Amino acid sequence: MGSWPENVGILAIETAFPSLFVDQTELEQFDGVSSGKYTLGLGQDKMGICSDREDINSLCLTVVQNLMEHYDIKYSDIGRLEVGTETIVDKSKSVKSVLMQLFEPHGVTDIDGIDTTNACYGGTAALFNAIAWVESSDWNRRYAIVVAADIAVYAAGPARPTGGAGAVAMLIGPNAPLVFDRHVRSTYMKHAYDFYKPDLTCEYPKVDGKLSIECYLNALDVCYQLYCKRAAKRDSKEPLINLDHFDYLLFHTPFCKLVQKSIGRLGFNDFLRTSPDLIPQLYPGLDNFKNVELNNSYFDKDLEKAFTTITKGTFEKKTKPSLLMANQIGNMYTASLYGGLVSLLINQNIEQIAGSKIGLFSYGSGLASTMYSITVTKDSNDNSQLNKLISNLKNVKTKLEQRLKVSPDKFISMLELRQQHLHKAPFKPVGIVEDLFPGTYYLVEIDEMYRRHYRRHIVSSNGTV
Repeated sequence: MGSWPENVGILAIETAFPSLFVDQTELEQFDGVSSGKYTLGLGQDKMGICSDREDINSLCLTVVQNLMEHYDIKYSDIGRLEVGTETIVDKSKSVKSVLMQLFEPHGVTDIDGIDTTNACYGGTAALFNAIAWVESSDWNRRYAIVVAADIAVYAAGPARPTGGAGAVAMLIGPNAPLVFDRHVRSTYMKHAYDFYKPDLTCEYPKVDGKLSIECYLNALDVCYQLYCKRAAKRDSKEPLINLDHFDYLLFHTPFCKLVQKSIGRLGFNDFLRTSPDLIPQLYPGLDNFKNVELNNSYFDKDLEKAFTTITKGTFEKKTKPSLLMANQIGNMYTASLYGGLVSLLINQNIEQIAGSKIGLFSYGSGLASTMYSITVTKDSNDNSQLNKLISNLKNVKTKLEQRLKVSPDKFISMLELRQQHLHKAPFKPVGIVEDLFPGTYYLVEIDEMYRRHYRRHIVSSNGTV
C-alpha cells in the first residue's frame, strides 16, 4: 500500500432502530387532524419510538456491537471511533467513551475520536473526520468506525409526527466499495435559530417550522450550485453538471415529502442555469419562471408544483428508493441521511448499484450543510466487498416487519414517562425488555451517582432469555 490511501470510503454499514412503532394513520385519528395529513402531507407511514429502556448510549452500543459481529471485525483493527449525535444525556461525558466498554475487554484502548454535535449534521461531520484521518499522516493503517444516532421526539403539535429514532454505524477505510469523491464537496454554514435545544431539562426542541424549511432549501441551493462548479472543474469532459450527473440523490429527511420537493428545487436550479434559447425545448410551458429569484421562491406554490411535476421521474428513479427507513421509522436526525443510503442499497439490486454515482445532501439546523458524492465500485461479483455489504443489510426489511405496534395513547404515555424521568437518579426503567430485538443493549438502571448501567438482551436458540 502506498503512502496515500486510495479509494477511501465505506467498507461496511450496520443499522439499529427501535422494535416499537406507532402507525401514522392511527396517530392522525388520535390527534383529530384531517385524514392523510401525516401520511400524504408528510409522506410518513410509521414512526419508531423508544421506551425508557433505550437511550442514545444503548442505541450506539447496539449498532457498534452488531457491526463488529456481522462483519467479523477484530477490535484491534479499529483505530478511530467517532460519534455524531444531538441526543445528549451528559454535558461532559461522550457517547464514544461509553462505547469503549466494548473494546476494553479486548485490550483495545488506543482509539482516537470523540463526539460531534450540530443538530442533524453531526454524523456527517464525524464521517468527514474519519475520512480525513485515514487520508492523513496520523493514519496507523487501522479502520475507523463512525456512528450516527439520535432519538427524535417533539412536544405536542405539528412537529410531533416528524419524530423517530435510529442509528447507523459505518466502517471507514481504503479500497472501499463506496468511495468518497475528492475535490467536489461543498459546504454552507450560517447562524440561524430554525431548530435548537436550549432547555437542557427537556428533550423537546424549539422549532420555527417555516424558517426551518427556508434554511433547508437555501442551504440546498447554495451547496448544489457550488458542488456543480467543483465537479465541472474536476472533470473537464462534463462541463455542465446537472441532475443527470447523478444516478441517485439522497437527502437528510425530516419528512419524506420535503425530499420530493427538494428534487424539484434542484430541477429549478438547473432551469435557471439553462440557456434561454433552450428553455422552450427542455422546460416547455415554464418560461414564466425564468425571472424568479431563488431567495424569493421558497414558498412559491406554483413554482414548487411545476418543478416537482417535471422532476417526478427523477424522484421516482433516483431518490424514492432511499426513503424506506425514513417512511417506516421517521426522522433519525444524524442517522437520517445514512438510513437513506442503507435503504437505497437494500431496495436496488447490485447490478443497479455497482458503478453508480450517488449524490448526498446533509443538513443540520443552526445551520450546517454539505453536498458530496460517492462512487460505487463496479465490482459486483459474489465475493466482492459490495456484495458482502449489501448482503449483510438484507435483514433490515425483516426487522422492520417484526416490530411491535403501540397505540397512540401508549405512545403519548411513553413520551410523558421519558420526560418525567429524564434527569432522575436513582432510576429504574419499566419498559419490557422482551419487546426489544435480540442483541439490543438496554438501560438497566441509573444509580444514585447518575451512572448508567446497560445489559444486552440475549435470546438463546430455544427462545429463552
